[in-house]
Amino acid sequence: MPRVRSIFLSDIHLGTRACQADQLLSFLKHHECDQLFLVGDIVDFWAMSRGIHWSAAQNTVVQKVLRKARHGVKVVFVPGNHDEALREYAGTSFGDIQVVPEHEHVTADGRRLLLLHGDEFDQVTRYHRWVAVLGDVTYNLLVRLNIWLSWLRRTLRISGYWSLAGFAKRQVKGALEFIYGFEESICRGVKARGFDGVVCGHIHAAAMKQVDGVLYVNCGDWVDSCTAIVEHLNGALELIHWRGDAHLAAEDRAEPPLEQAA
Repeated sequence: MPRVRSIFLSDIHLGTRACQADQLLSFLKHHECDQLFLVGDIVDFWAMSRGIHWSAAQNTVVQKVLRKARHGVKVVFVPGNHDEALREYAGTSFGDIQVVPEHEHVTADGRRLLLLHGDEFDQVTRYHRWVAVLGDVTYNLLVRLNIWLSWLRRTLRISGYWSLAGFAKRQVKGALEFIYGFEESICRGVKARGFDGVVCGHIHAAAMKQVDGVLYVNCGDWVDSCTAIVEHLNGALELIHWRGDAHLAAEDRAEPPLEQAA
């Protein structure tokens, strides 16, 4: 079992039918860490207000995280917009889990990264909440349809994972413009504060790249893409796409060369 220095997770959306808790448990089973960072939208209070789906696997995820904290793993939770009710508890601890509005993480090779969920850089979420809620409902519908499509593809023995929600994002020009605008906005913000990079979530689009001289790292999600960021013992970061008991090959999995950084 590989041991890494840090694991970064976001957008698990516990409490929803779309949460892929089994995949997350498989990932955690295969990765031991010294630090675990939960970068927002871990529990989906928005969706739970419309109806709760809490499976045994989701309960096991919570128990596993609590167990890690009890056994000496540093666990830090940065609430997002879907679990924003927990932001009022920033500065406190629950079961050895620290709750903070944001967190500064220094990698093993000395880079300063700001950890935050990222919704504060999303103008729709900040100023047009009803649009954000409508988009959330639509996205969840696509993800639930994708569950049935995945079952059909397996039944027909069509190999390879295909995401309906991801396909929709790639086809809609406005969605792509939103993602790129979000990346540039958040990187400008952390660069102005003197950080070398940012680790965030929120937009369900896993990535690791240089943006305007800043390392932009997005954890992705565990409702559609099943992605995580790990920091190896030497400080190198890796984007992992997890399916079953092995991670998938991906062109953007490896960290951008350090010489690209400003």
